[in-house]
Amino acid sequence: MTDTTTAGTTTAGLGSDPAHKHANPNDIAIGVIIGRTAEFFDFFVYAIASVIVFPRLVFPFTTELNGTLYSFAIFAIAFIARPFGSVIFMAIDRTYGKSAKLIIAMLLLGTATVAIAFLPGYYEIGMASIWLLALARAAQGLAWGGAWDGLASLLALNAPREQRGWYAMIPQLGAPLGLIVASALFAYFTGHLSAEDFFSWGWRYPFFVAFAINVVALFARLRMVVTPEYASLFESRELQPGRVSETVRNEGRNIVIGAFAPLASFALFHMVTVFPLSWVFLFTRESPVRFLVIETIGAAVGVLAIIASGYLADRIGRKPLLIGSAVAIAVFSGFAPQLLDAGPVGESVYMMLGFVLLGLSFGQSSGAIASSFRMAYRYTASALTADLAWLFGAGFAPLAALLLATDFGLLSSGAYLLSGAVVTVLALWISGLRESEEYR
Repeated sequence: MTDTTTAGTTTAGLGSDPAHKHANPNDIAIGVIIGRTAEFFDFFVYAIASVIVFPRLVFPFTTELNGTLYSFAIFAIAFIARPFGSVIFMAIDRTYGKSAKLIIAMLLLGTATVAIAFLPGYYEIGMASIWLLALARAAQGLAWGGAWDGLASLLALNAPREQRGWYAMIPQLGAPLGLIVASALFAYFTGHLSAEDFFSWGWRYPFFVAFAINVVALFARLRMVVTPEYASLFESRELQPGRVSETVRNEGRNIVIGAFAPLASFALFHMVTVFPLSWVFLFTRESPVRFLVIETIGAAVGVLAIIASGYLADRIGRKPLLIGSAVAIAVFSGFAPQLLDAGPVGESVYMMLGFVLLGLSFGQSSGAIASSFRMAYRYTASALTADLAWLFGAGFAPLAALLLATDFGLLSSGAYLLSGAVVTVLALWISGLRESEEYR
C-alpha cells in the first residue's frame, strides 16, 4: 500500500515547490524515449544475432538448434547481471552523483557492445570466443543496471493526474522503436549481402550503430539529470537512490509482486520477437529477411497499440486494462501456435495480433505496482522491480520457449504464454491495486 502521509505531503507541496515549475512532462518524455529506444535497440540487436549469427560464428561445432539454445543461454547472462549492476551503480550514484553513474554505465555498455562487434569466431580462437561473448554480455547487463536514470518515475510523478495512463505508456514506446531499427538493419544487411560477406563483416555493423545510439542517448539523458532544475526536482520528489537492504526490507513485498505483474507482457514480448524468428529460421525454409520485415511492420503496429493503451488506461483504469489484456493473451495462447505453424499468412496474422495485444498490455505494465512504493524508496524499488521483472519474465524466455517447442511440440509454447497470463492476473489481484485516480 502507498504511504499516504508521504504521498500526500509530496503532492501538497507541488504548488509551492519552485523546482516543480520546471518539470515539463513533455521534456522528460523526450529523454525517456531516447534512453529506452537505445536500451531496447541494444537488446534486439543482440537477440537477432543470437538467432542468425552466433550459432554459426561461436557454436559451429554443434547443430544449429543446439547452437541457438547455447546462444539463448548466454543471452540470459545479461539479465542475471543486471540487478548486480543496479546495486553497484546506485552506490556510485550516492557517492559521485547521477552524471558520473550514467557516464560510467554508458561507457561500459558502449565498450561491451563494440567488443561484440569485433568478436572473433570459434574457428579463429576456439573456446575463447564463447567466453568473450559471455563476458561482453555480462558487462552489458551490469551497464543496463547502471543506466537506470529514474526519468520514467519522474515522468509519472509529474504527469497530469488525468493523463497518467498516457504518460505511463511513453517509456514503453522504446521497445517497438528499438525493434523497428534493429530488424530493419538486419533485414537490409541479410538481404543485400552474400552469406559469406554477412557472416564475415555485415552482421557487425548493427553493433557499431548501437554504440552510436548509446552515445546520443547518454548526452540526451545527461542534459536532463544534471541541470540544476532537474537535480532539484529529483531531490524534492525524493527520487534518490536508497540503500538496497533498507528498500527491500520496507518494500520487498511490492517489489516481488511488481516483478511478476508484467509476466504476461514479457511472455508475449518474446513470443512475437525472438522466439518466432528462431522457429522460422530453424524449422522452415523461409528467408529470415521476410520475417524480419514482418517483424518491423508488427513493431509499428505495436507502437500504435501502446499509444492506444495510454488512451484506454485514462478512461477505464490501468488495472482493468492490464487484467483484460492478460485474459486476451490467455485466449490468444490457445490458437497462437497453430497460426505460427500455418505458413506465411498464418505467421503474418500471428505477428499482427500478437503485437496488438503486446502493445495494450506492455504499454501499461511498467510501474503498475510502482505507484504503491513509498516515495522514500521509489527510486531504488522501481529499479529493482524492473531488474527482477526482466530476469523472471525475459531473461530465460527465448531459451524456455524454444526448449518447450522442440521437446514437446509448438503447442507447448502456447502453454508457456498462458502461464504468464495467469501469473499476471494473480499478481495484480494480490497487489490490491486500487481503481482510483491515484493509481490510474
